[in-house]
Amino acid sequence: MKQAFQYKLLLNTNQRQEIDRWLDMLRHQYNYLLAERYSWWKYNRSDCVIPQGEFCQIACTIGSQVLRNNPDWHSQSAKLPQLKKERPWYKDIYSQVLQDCVKRVKLAFDRYVKGDNKGKRSGKPRFKNKNRYRTLTYPQAKDNWIIGNKIKLPKLGLIKYICHRPIPQGFKIKTASITKKADGYYLTLITEDQTVPEFKPDIVPTEDNSLAIDLGLEKLYFDSNGNFVLPQKHLRKAESKMAKLQRKLADNSRSKKAKKLIRRAIARFHQKITRARQQWHYEEAKKLSLQAQVIFIEDLKIANLRRKNKLKNIDGKYIENGQCRKAGLNKSFSDCAIAQFVEILQHQAQKLGTKIIKVNPRNTSQVCWNCLNKVPKSLSDRWHQCDNCNESIDRDFNSSLLIKKLGLGVVSV
Repeated sequence: MKQAFQYKLLLNTNQRQEIDRWLDMLRHQYNYLLAERYSWWKYNRSDCVIPQGEFCQIACTIGSQVLRNNPDWHSQSAKLPQLKKERPWYKDIYSQVLQDCVKRVKLAFDRYVKGDNKGKRSGKPRFKNKNRYRTLTYPQAKDNWIIGNKIKLPKLGLIKYICHRPIPQGFKIKTASITKKADGYYLTLITEDQTVPEFKPDIVPTEDNSLAIDLGLEKLYFDSNGNFVLPQKHLRKAESKMAKLQRKLADNSRSKKAKKLIRRAIARFHQKITRARQQWHYEEAKKLSLQAQVIFIEDLKIANLRRKNKLKNIDGKYIENGQCRKAGLNKSFSDCAIAQFVEILQHQAQKLGTKIIKVNPRNTSQVCWNCLNKVPKSLSDRWHQCDNCNESIDRDFNSSLLIKKLGLGVVSV
């Protein structure tokens, strides 16, 4: 079983400057390694598909350029000693931290080229600017690095942190990461206890021990017992204060130093909103997990819901496609953070022994839960009225009742 613990670091001026210097050097190395992979991908890769068991019969050259081997983790890691000879200041960085930078490039590029274990590919990796490379990792941390409320990191020395929560007995420290955030620096420890297995509840869902929820924007969720929770709209409520800061930032009469302070204030304001939303999600997820042994939820693809509308081109002219209205809807999706709530709910349910079962969301808002008659509704129709069985309830309540039936296997739509 793995657990993560995060603590705020109390750094002095020298330690803060050294960590910033490490991050800057690691960023440059990350961009160099990524550019090396892009260069090979552009000039040396062949799209020819060779059948298994055969080899390519074509032998050719590309001008005067010599074909290079594909840069991978092994070849790029082997160049690190030469890097330290050519640029001696890289010797100040702990060797494993530098190796982890190579691993980050490998993972980012593999997700772009090959995809994850489900075959889903990520976007093209971007080069990091100074504000986008914020974490350095010790991949092989040890328990004896912790000394009271201090941690002794190689080549950084003793660093004090706020120990608000001790690490449980039996858990061994696997990795240690330092992350630069808007309000300071944080230490993240990944721990593992192999004697504690991952909990996988073997519970048979029934009518009495199960609960279904319908997720949405008007209501964060509506459960099959008739209870619902309205979204807090943390971002929407803070828009006026955020607009004042953005107007100050757009004022060109201010100095660079003043604008730097305003950017820092904006970053901290966004961080405050994010933490408030996350805390509220944890509280609601815990309440739900304690209400039932099995919870049915929709298997929503939030990324698909937030896609841009397709451009409509007629006779060489673009016509309105509703993207301006969709932009407001996407902002509400970000403010509600449904995907984050589902992830937190799964985490809380695992801790409390509750089983989460995902249900296909197809037609869950268009079918009557009572008679299974299809009742077409647009997004603006918030009430379910069935002419077949005269059922008249909130459309989200209808969906939650239908999701519970689908989860129990009573019906199929």
